[in-house]
Amino acid sequence: MLDNTRAQAELISTEPGAQAVRRLLSELMDFEDVNRHLIEKITALAVRYDFGEGHELLGRRMRDVRLKRGRLYELTHAGRGLLLDQTGQLSVAGWADRVDHVVDVSEELDVPAVLLRPDGHVAWAGDDQQDLLDHLPRWFGAPAS
Repeated sequence: MLDNTRAQAELISTEPGAQAVRRLLSELMDFEDVNRHLIEKITALAVRYDFGEGHELLGRRMRDVRLKRGRLYELTHAGRGLLLDQTGQLSVAGWADRVDHVVDVSEELDVPAVLLRPDGHVAWAGDDQQDLLDHLPRWFGAPAS
């Protein structure tokens, strides 16, 4: 992240070298792969934390998928955890004061449910209620009594 910020700061310099790099970068952004890579860097979508073994989304920042009732990021403004449940059979009882439970579906999401941390990174993925209950305390503390 620090390297990314430093690189962006250099690009606004009026020095000839920085201006040449800015022109080159502008040309490279015409390539979709380069553009996607830079977007992932800036938005932190390319960051993957090591949360252990599991689904390929685990530890990655969840992208803004379309849901039947809107977009995922519209549901994250409260800065709380979020369980996006496509099965409608999971529960965050005991953590409802810290985790929003959203039952909705997305054609873009190839997993039954994801638990998002407040920063948008996937903390858990799956469809097993007991497995979810085993992961909730790690990210959101003990259940409310």
